Amino acid sequence: MMLPKGWVETDLGSLMLDYEVIDPRLTPERKFSYVEIGSIDNKIQKIVSPKFLLGKDAPSRARRVIKEGDIVFSTVRPYLKNISLVPKELDNQLTSTGMCVIRTHELVDTRYIFLLICSREFLEEVSLKQDGTLYPAVSDRDVTDAKVPLPPLAEQRRIVAKLDSLTARIARARVELERVQVLRKHLKHKATQEIFSTNSKWPTARLQDLVSDGPSNGWSPSTDNTAQGTLSLKLTATTSGYIRLDNNAIKRIHETVPHDSKFWLKNGDILIQRANALEHLGISAIFYGPEKKYIYPDLMIRVRVEDENLSRLIWYFLNSPNTRQYFRENATGTAGNMPKINGKLVKQLLIPVPPSDVRAHVVKSFDALFAHADRLKSESQHALTLLDRLESSLFAKAFRGELVPQDPNDEPASILLDRIRAECAAAPKPKRGRKA
Repeated sequence: MMLPKGWVETDLGSLMLDYEVIDPRLTPERKFSYVEIGSIDNKIQKIVSPKFLLGKDAPSRARRVIKEGDIVFSTVRPYLKNISLVPKELDNQLTSTGMCVIRTHELVDTRYIFLLICSREFLEEVSLKQDGTLYPAVSDRDVTDAKVPLPPLAEQRRIVAKLDSLTARIARARVELERVQVLRKHLKHKATQEIFSTNSKWPTARLQDLVSDGPSNGWSPSTDNTAQGTLSLKLTATTSGYIRLDNNAIKRIHETVPHDSKFWLKNGDILIQRANALEHLGISAIFYGPEKKYIYPDLMIRVRVEDENLSRLIWYFLNSPNTRQYFRENATGTAGNMPKINGKLVKQLLIPVPPSDVRAHVVKSFDALFAHADRLKSESQHALTLLDRLESSLFAKAFRGELVPQDPNDEPASILLDRIRAECAAAPKPKRGRKA
């Protein structure tokens, strides 16, 4: 890449100072804050939940001392962006050996380096060096050997100021767009409650009296990556309330299910999650897909309703806030085990049933309201994708020298780099310290 005049390319390690490595067990009663990968919120790149421990209880990986202004960079799956600046309250605390500690020289703007290593280009370069399948990681040396563009110090600060201003506006836009997700859920709940509550005189019937088949649990035989048998849904296939048949929502089992099996799904079947975390328990989806191609797992209950309008009405009612709350309150195994509901509970559920002559109109009303809410979600997700692209584009421009103007009066980065190298060579090394 052609760099602007006054810039140089160097390895990240040449801009770093050493950090200390200690054994906290030598001070067994000292209280430490400990930063590990799970301590970082990778959406906002901040440490949000450090652990607190005594030196005698410190794990073997808790060895690296961090200072205010350091950057911690997770070497495990670096593309996940578990990266953060160390705040004042965590000065002189500990981090894991799975975190690369980046302590920049005072002649480098730390925030410039932080923004640079959060960029897509830097993360992609480092991630190419990942080793391991189940636990892909890079080494500290992979991080510190990565090449970085270094502008004059004054320009670093101009870049940081500009990026901070622009990314703050992007962050505010993200917050507003993410609220649309909450609004979508609220709209659906309100629509369901209003339609059913304003028609409270509709007769009710137990679910068992409305279905032609079921409730019936599915089947979950053993499977692994070598399975070549029948396709089965995963639990995630219905977690959104809509059926998914993509590769992440289906799997193959070893068995080939007979053609006359009761586990084959039929177009229009309603699937209810009978076991899951409480927030997902009872979520229902209608299966729309080819017949005799998929079976459903034991963690789902299937009911079959021949009348399409009645089937969709039941689906809307099953996903209504009151019904979901009913399932949660009557679930078993909520203390420590996966909460479950059973077919008996589902059978006894009272369903409001509109007269047959208005049933299609009611369903159309539901369909229109839910479609509007889903469009809001789709449009907000598209806008969030555009914001991500905009942010990546801004970062790329910044580190190519195209975001802020160059000043010919700035001290060239080559002179800055020579001063850093000279000072680092002359500085005493901290005990057991190292860059990588």
